[in-house]
Amino acid sequence: MLSAHEVATLMLVKDSADHTELDDADLDALLEQHLVSIENLDSGQRRPCVTARGGAVLEAIAQIR
Repeated sequence: MLSAHEVATLMLVKDSADHTELDDADLDALLEQHLVSIENLDSGQRRPCVTARGGAVLEAIAQIR
């Protein structure tokens, strides 16, 4: 089960271009559950991305609202 903070982090990863203020603990939890992955950019920076599984979770949450 995801905490409210983890759900919020998942939503931010999907909708925000600025990932500098994401909580590391929440991001680690999402990585462990394969809801996000880390993309290595050509610039050498790393960026979190929502996986297909993470997208399915967000779609399910949207259905509830």
